[in-house]
Amino acid sequence: MQFGVLGPLAVTTDAGEPVVVPGTKVRMLLADLLVHRNQVVSADRLIDDLWGDDPPANAAGALQVRVSQLRKALNDAEPGARDLIESRPPGYLLRAVIDADRFLAEAPEAALQLWRGEPYADFADEEFCRAEATRLKEQRLVALERLAEARLERGEHDLVAADLAELVARHPLREGLRALHLRALYAAGRAAEALDSYADLRERLAEELGLDPGPELVALHQRILRQDAGLSPPPRAAIVRNALPARLDELVGRAEALAELRALLPQQRLVTLIGPGGVGKTRLAIEAARSQDGVHLVELAPLPTGDEHLAEHILSTLAIREEGDATERLVAALRLSRTLLLDNCEHVVEPAAALVGRLLRDVPGLSVLATSREPLGIAGEVLWEVPPLHLPEDDHDVDAVRRSPAARLFAARAAAQQRGFRLDARTAPAVAQLCRRLDGLPLALELAATRVRAFGVQGVIDRLESLATQQRDVPPRQRTMTAVIGWSWDLLDPVDQQVLAGLAVFADGCTPEAAERVCGTDPDALARLVDRSLVVADDGRYRLLETVAAFCLPRLARLAEVRARHAAYYTELAEQADPLLRGPEQQEWLARLDAETGNLRAALVHGGGLRLANALTWYWFLRGRFAEARRALAADGSPAEAAAAAPWRAGFALLQGDPVVSLDAALVDASPRARWFLAHTAFDAELLPDAPDDPWTEAAVLASRAMHAHASGDLAVLQEAATRSAAIFAALGDRWGRLQANDWLGGLAEMRGEHERAAALHREGLRWAEELELWPDVGTKLSWLAWIAVQTRDHAVALELAERAYALVVEHGAPSAVVFAELSLGFACRRSGKLDLAVQHLGGLVDAGRREPRPALYLPMVLVELGYARSALGDAAAALRLHTEAFDLAVLNGWSRDAAGALEGIASAAPDPSVAARLLGAAAAARESLDAPASPAERDTIAEVSARLSAALGAARLAELIAAGRRLSPGEARALLASD
Repeated sequence: MQFGVLGPLAVTTDAGEPVVVPGTKVRMLLADLLVHRNQVVSADRLIDDLWGDDPPANAAGALQVRVSQLRKALNDAEPGARDLIESRPPGYLLRAVIDADRFLAEAPEAALQLWRGEPYADFADEEFCRAEATRLKEQRLVALERLAEARLERGEHDLVAADLAELVARHPLREGLRALHLRALYAAGRAAEALDSYADLRERLAEELGLDPGPELVALHQRILRQDAGLSPPPRAAIVRNALPARLDELVGRAEALAELRALLPQQRLVTLIGPGGVGKTRLAIEAARSQDGVHLVELAPLPTGDEHLAEHILSTLAIREEGDATERLVAALRLSRTLLLDNCEHVVEPAAALVGRLLRDVPGLSVLATSREPLGIAGEVLWEVPPLHLPEDDHDVDAVRRSPAARLFAARAAAQQRGFRLDARTAPAVAQLCRRLDGLPLALELAATRVRAFGVQGVIDRLESLATQQRDVPPRQRTMTAVIGWSWDLLDPVDQQVLAGLAVFADGCTPEAAERVCGTDPDALARLVDRSLVVADDGRYRLLETVAAFCLPRLARLAEVRARHAAYYTELAEQADPLLRGPEQQEWLARLDAETGNLRAALVHGGGLRLANALTWYWFLRGRFAEARRALAADGSPAEAAAAAPWRAGFALLQGDPVVSLDAALVDASPRARWFLAHTAFDAELLPDAPDDPWTEAAVLASRAMHAHASGDLAVLQEAATRSAAIFAALGDRWGRLQANDWLGGLAEMRGEHERAAALHREGLRWAEELELWPDVGTKLSWLAWIAVQTRDHAVALELAERAYALVVEHGAPSAVVFAELSLGFACRRSGKLDLAVQHLGGLVDAGRREPRPALYLPMVLVELGYARSALGDAAAALRLHTEAFDLAVLNGWSRDAAGALEGIASAAPDPSVAARLLGAAAAARESLDAPASPAERDTIAEVSARLSAALGAARLAELIAAGRRLSPGEARALLASD
């Protein structure tokens, strides 16, 4: 998908077909996301940008509708494009490269051809666009100035003077532009006009800003007055042109990096591209340097390690043969050059640093662009770390794989080797796996691509250890990844080699403390390895690329001993975390254990065992990792460890929908907290402990009691239990616990018809769940909000929220959350007229609920809604059976509110209007006794039934029969149907 903002907002498919984005607000939303592309924009920010001081009543819902419309428009034009817009707390993110990014990456002449008019022309007056539009207009002026300067050097004086006249008129105070115009006029023999232009600028600056022209313009004015011959452009033969290798193939996946570098180079005199071997430093540096003039490339890799004769080598590369001191000759030779590109400095870093420092001091017009696996470490150096190429976000989504720069590079190079190679549904998963195994390193991907013709993608994956290329024009040190990494390994001393090898036991990196405990290292050693691009430092953690780890692990002495220390460290960490996951530090410790997921899994394998598994149970529950928990809790351990694991193992089985042979066996010697967990997962109030032994367990038990009270319609118990639970969890600082209580406080408000309060409570809970990254709970909260939107007749928003919830919980494999999401989706489909989809979702839930060993809490309401859907499809008999089943089930289990709703369903399908009228009356009386009024959507259904009965019976008779029904109990009203 291509996005254009250099002019009116434009969207086209990759094939060039225009995409219609409907509606001003949807186009405005797209513009806002493009301004902030590749970063999360909060929902609050988007609402403020779109509606300002006059937001709609349900602003969050209205925004979700616009996002859904935008996703649909993109996806209709190009399947898979909806995924470009990601839901990321606290808002949305659009992944895109736009024409403005290309504009910044191109040379001036090509860049200016992309310009179609004022940037973001449709929304130029909107506050969110203003700064970005201004920046782009400034960049256009810079490009015009650079182009004018290049044309002056080519001798196009008259044309430049004419072209700049209009620009100067529009930007009369821009001194750089005015200087170019003066030079063009003077070189074209129009010195008097140049002097008049300078006088005009001087007057304007004085009148409008109270300033004088800058020193550079003053000096230029003096040179014009002196008729300085040096103002004429130098002869073309004197201009030093680039000495760079010709481009043999396309640079893939580096558009953003190239744009950033090309913008950086003119501003800095020393830029060093650093990164691990194979990451593509050389290629990126060469492409970035093509935008500069007077560039000389010098390859330092052939020099021996520590070689101090760099000046001689550079002179030889430049084909300069004069006698004398090499450094002095080099200083003199580079005076006409603008940029020196020094490639592969790492093995001669100290002499390179000394020489570059001297050149930058003695050659004022010279800039140096260097590539190295470690910094040069001199004053004025700007480090630019070259990252690996982005990996596919979803290995099984062909479009996601195709969008990945790493996969695109591999596919391009593989197609060059094997003409029939395609990145399609068959090859995408293997290509994604290969990209991940090779860390997105361009060199590794290109080496792999050369072997596809012989082995296929899967065959290459199976032979990664022997990965090599047969290309004869590749240096020997780059023909295998082992050689690439070995080049850096050989530069280390033996102590640092073992520290690096020790880091290979970690999965997904480690903290400095973990490295010290497990590897016996210190911060200085880590810093040295980071400087040499062998260790990646990322937000306080240290990690190895997979290719580096695979090289180092076989070279680690005492591997078993280091792994044992690793398992011991992470077992202690998990035991420290367990109590802290139930208090105010919950979010911090969730994030910490998330970061250590790979290490915790490795520790389970290498010695942590059942002790570590028991310490991780609550973390696994919060993160919804039920299958992982069951596997780990099945390990061998001491009798005490096995007894502690039993209730948790049974609870996780229940969470996955699997039967447990004996709950009693799992409860032997179970603590109150473990007993609560098993009762919670079994949805069995009888198993809840009567005497919790700590405040946290007391609050958890109260939340479970609130859940059962909500199902039975006992509003008094629901209010008391949910309120006390919320208060205790708040005092403990446990936001997960507050989230559970919040569910039932919101449910209470919804039952009482306080829908705005219910939605506000659930939105607050949604924020907590998103902050904790509890994605099944996020899905549940979205389901609650969808449910409320159904009840308040906001069917479009309900459908959007329910679809989001369902997709999220299915992705995370949370069965109970899936039930609620599918329930909300089924209701939203039925109320939106999507009857076939409603029957599909609701029917599936009914089938699953009937199979449960004990009646599912949700079953009565789903039976009623399915009955309405069947009735709308013309099957009144099936509808009546479903409504009746729902009523009988609700009465059997004491679920009074569900019984009232089922009575209304029976009334809608009862063949005798007089019976139906009394059923309506009995249902109304039941609702009043429960203090559970019908929602707006339910009132609509009741009104439809009443209107039909009024037409059959007459208004007076209907009122009389409803009044008679109010005197009947629900059971007595149900008996009318049996005797009918």
